[in-house]
Amino acid sequence: MDRQEEKTQIITNPSGRELKEHGSYRFPFLVSRERLSRYETGSFLWHWHTEIEFTLVTDGCMIYQINDSSISLNEGDALFGNSGTLHSAHRADEGDCRYISITFSPRLLYGYEGSLLQEKYVEPLIHNSGLAFLHFHGKENYYGKESFNSEESWHGEVIEGLRHITAIYEEKKPLYELRLQEELLHIWRLMLEHCCLDKACNSNGRDEKNYERIRRMITFIQENYQQKLELDDIARHVHLCKSECCRIFKRYMKESLFDYLLKYRIEQSLPDILAGEESLTEIALHSGFADSNYFSKVFHRLKGCSPRDYRKKIYHFKSVPEKSDPEKEIPWTTI
Repeated sequence: MDRQEEKTQIITNPSGRELKEHGSYRFPFLVSRERLSRYETGSFLWHWHTEIEFTLVTDGCMIYQINDSSISLNEGDALFGNSGTLHSAHRADEGDCRYISITFSPRLLYGYEGSLLQEKYVEPLIHNSGLAFLHFHGKENYYGKESFNSEESWHGEVIEGLRHITAIYEEKKPLYELRLQEELLHIWRLMLEHCCLDKACNSNGRDEKNYERIRRMITFIQENYQQKLELDDIARHVHLCKSECCRIFKRYMKESLFDYLLKYRIEQSLPDILAGEESLTEIALHSGFADSNYFSKVFHRLKGCSPRDYRKKIYHFKSVPEKSDPEKEIPWTTI
């Protein structure tokens, strides 16, 4: 990890929709080189956006969760994430993971609303509730050590296209916008040629309705996590009984609703912990915990260390004054 690098986290609105600009209105396209160590927890939180996103792992590995699926992405692998999907990712091991994120608006593919390209070639894929993602297997064969089997031969072509897109975007030579659009259309055609959209469409509308309910649950938690929250409150917000509310969340998110609430509260406590300006009791209350002992117990279970030790570990990697200069040390007297 770079010692000068500040930690960050994805910024979303209360519904979990990412607020980051993916390019501009005139050219809604963005390529960014990322790594999970940039985030305070080595992971980015659940969020969603209307843009399409490709992720290409360049070093290390990660566990990428999209809707109700968890995918292990290794070096050389790529992932297509469909428009509007809930997604998050975390490290697969103690090591870091570097990756390239390619995000763009679907209208870059079809031009204008109501066009034939939109109707025939874009809408059927992005509105397909059974096609949340596609995993392109890079493996070692991308580097010529093995060959792709017949079913995966097109994966290498997609991955090569994503690498071309990254190089074109970063070099920004004349006509680069046209070249980017050409590469995107080529990848899109490959996906249409090799994806069985009719089969994927067999996913009934119940899934999409349940994802919308989960978005509303997450929104309610994010807006009210500092208050005393009971299951009755969340279930009433999405017009479900308590048991059905828990069942739906557990089925799609692979964790209980209560565990998600605890994790979210702990995540929200991290900036205060790193600042070191408030007592443990104050931080616990601000994060929605009734007492500091329970907060510390949950924190240790989720992070593997106490709040104090977590802060020490994070600042070990950040640019801080040498401890030999006590006047410049960041104080830690409250926790």
